[in-house]
Amino acid sequence: MTPDLTFALSQKTKKRWEWKELALHPSCPLFLFGFYVLPVSCHPQCLDYRPPFKPDSRLQFCSQYGTFGCCNQKKDNAIAQKYRKVTESIDFNGSRRCGKFVKAIMCQECSPYAAHMYDAEDPLTPLRKIPGLCFNYCSEFHLNCRSSIHLLTKDRQMQESWERDRNYFCNLLQLPDPDYCFPNVLKNTDLNQNLGSVVEDQQGCLRLCLQEIANGLKNPVLMIHANDDTHRLFVAEQLGFVWVYLPDGTRLSEPFLDLTRQVLTTPWVGDERGFLGLTFHPKFKANGKFYVYYSILTKGKVEKVRVSELKILPHDMNQADLYSERCILEIVEPAANHNGGQILFGLDGFLYIFTGDGGKAGDPFGKFGNAQNKSVLLGKVLRIDVDGSSYDRPYQIPLDNPFVHDRIARPEIYAYGVRNMWRCSVDRGDPITKEGRGRLFCGDVGQNMYEEVDIIVKGGNYGWRAKEGFECYDTKLCQNSSLDDILPIYAYDHSVGKSVTGGYVYRGCESPNLNGLYIFGDFMSGRLMALQEDLKAGMWKQQDICMGDYQTCLFPGLINHHHKFIISFAEDEAGELYFLATSFPSAYASQGIIYKLIDPSRTAVPGKCKYKSVPVKVKSKRNPFVPQERTLLEISGMVAVPTIPSKERLKQPTTTRASTTTRHPMTHLKRIRPMKKNNLRERGTYKPSHQNVRPRVKKPISRKSMTRKAPVIPPQSVIKPAKSSHPNRSITRQHSSSESKLTKKRNKTSHKGLRKKKAKKKYNAKSAENRANLSRLTPKAQPHKKTCSVSIKKKNKIYTQPISSPKSITSRSLKKSAKRIKRTGFSYECVKAGKSEQNEYC
Repeated sequence: MTPDLTFALSQKTKKRWEWKELALHPSCPLFLFGFYVLPVSCHPQCLDYRPPFKPDSRLQFCSQYGTFGCCNQKKDNAIAQKYRKVTESIDFNGSRRCGKFVKAIMCQECSPYAAHMYDAEDPLTPLRKIPGLCFNYCSEFHLNCRSSIHLLTKDRQMQESWERDRNYFCNLLQLPDPDYCFPNVLKNTDLNQNLGSVVEDQQGCLRLCLQEIANGLKNPVLMIHANDDTHRLFVAEQLGFVWVYLPDGTRLSEPFLDLTRQVLTTPWVGDERGFLGLTFHPKFKANGKFYVYYSILTKGKVEKVRVSELKILPHDMNQADLYSERCILEIVEPAANHNGGQILFGLDGFLYIFTGDGGKAGDPFGKFGNAQNKSVLLGKVLRIDVDGSSYDRPYQIPLDNPFVHDRIARPEIYAYGVRNMWRCSVDRGDPITKEGRGRLFCGDVGQNMYEEVDIIVKGGNYGWRAKEGFECYDTKLCQNSSLDDILPIYAYDHSVGKSVTGGYVYRGCESPNLNGLYIFGDFMSGRLMALQEDLKAGMWKQQDICMGDYQTCLFPGLINHHHKFIISFAEDEAGELYFLATSFPSAYASQGIIYKLIDPSRTAVPGKCKYKSVPVKVKSKRNPFVPQERTLLEISGMVAVPTIPSKERLKQPTTTRASTTTRHPMTHLKRIRPMKKNNLRERGTYKPSHQNVRPRVKKPISRKSMTRKAPVIPPQSVIKPAKSSHPNRSITRQHSSSESKLTKKRNKTSHKGLRKKKAKKKYNAKSAENRANLSRLTPKAQPHKKTCSVSIKKKNKIYTQPISSPKSITSRSLKKSAKRIKRTGFSYECVKAGKSEQNEYC
């Protein structure tokens, strides 16, 4: 219960509400006050702002947190070493009495609620040195360990309160929420029930959180990795673009593939044609081959789907060679819908192609429909060998295909009786036992009643159009004894959703609780679902996935909402799961966002999920990631929104991917580093980064005070050193012809004359507006009119280049950046209103 409301209630009222809290929520209590239901802030969190984890090895010192907590073996040893130092500094008798207290207090860093106990939920507030203690326990600690407080903390206020009074000291250690004080937090059944498992609500809905990865995409239909150890992600848009996202979160400005001229698509909402499939050869690292699936319109205005092979450019691994396209297969589409689109390689090394039934409603083609007709390729799962070719095909037929010896059937068919399978995946198998490895999961979109999820097997008949889900669709075909169809592992009616989107079995590292769950969704309703296999019963149990509430997802970088239309699911090279969604399903609408699924209840052991990616040679520009969604920490005000865009970020588009590498969750709050030394040679000036970047404002134009830009002399040209006109000047200066003329004009007019003319000048609205804009510039001082020249000394020769400062230069900025400029060997000589200022550094 929240402290302010608990304090206001009497003891009888508190007891009356406590049993209601336990009945309302199995894991986190709720507090009812009037008509409002207020959730208690009960989500496990460590001091590094990450969820707790299960240690790989047994903890020797803080053994009470050996099954679940915030310490691994390394941190446990560090706490034990610190404890020995504390006990060595205490007298022997005192060590016996208070050693137990000191150990228990120090081990609270390993508690799954360490962030609450150390008051570290807000990253902007200072961290406690001593966890929150309950009053009775604190009193005993104060009584038995009088000489140990200065060893546990160096906080002067805490040490003074220890010497002053016991009540005053214990009041300082109290927490805003008394449910988390030690040791009562260990006895709280509400906080410790189902600790470490996925949070569920009363209906059994799994509560997960999301992280925004990319945005600004035009109907992203898929995301895939190349399995080449580079950990790049390739995102395809329905229009025909494929973009490369690097492991550091940046997106390359040049597309990996551009097939927009060949791809057939329209801006209609819900148009199923376009760029639909992409997969990489299992030996892509060696041969550079990949395969695409897209819609085309031939010269005779015949719609087809095409499967082609392409290669990357030999000199750029992030660019595809369009001239290397080799057509593998083309299939005529009788209608605009049900185009299939999934292609992938199985563990056997063969290419699997998933085609639709040809479109329209009810598969009306022929006597039995295309899906049941084994003489056509529509409504099928095809399997071919792209590494070879025959006299009549650009591919070979695997010898173990189920219908190789059937004269009526096409030999490419691996399975049949499918309507329009949208998104399939291969199970990687359990990371330890490899159970389930190689299974092929697919989501098959239904007609009027049911959506289904299937596991594809060789030679299987999946029932369409005789059946839809578990029910009959065509009564005559359904009663045929020779149907022998394979039932789906799960089907749901249209009250849940109307268009299934197949997903993946989670086999990643960062969310161990999700291992083995098949996660999928529905395009129309936007629902996320999960299937858990029951090996004993041979059944699959379905659970809904809902977004965690405010307290559940209160971690750095997390959000708890997404766009409605779930287009596709994706898996990166490390096995983490993503899904692609949009708020407007049109191929020309830039509303697509990629989300990463994250379990906030438990994470992996620190350092376990790190990977080394092969370096990628990049030749095009990188676009940094700019999130559109505000995280819950930013909404709550605990974390400042980063507003420090770089110069390149202001110019380039924002369609980028966030970094997926394991890193400290608060690294995005760091300031951008200043300009490198190498850049100083090119630009000649140091520009400090500011928290608030304001747009550039034009300087007010005045004929009398206007400074002409001096022509820039290339640094390669050697300029002879000129004699100094000032006896004390240590830096020589060379004027160009235009600069010398300008200096003569300035010398003719004195400063007093300029001031008098400015005073007599009439009021001008535009100049007043410019002055007002100029006053908003930072730093706070008004800029001086200066022209500068940079001098470089090399081999006893001085090369001078006159420049005009691109930004206003003030004495304050000169002093700050003088030390940096001195290191580089550069020096500026500035001229202000015709008079030189000696030995100034810009």
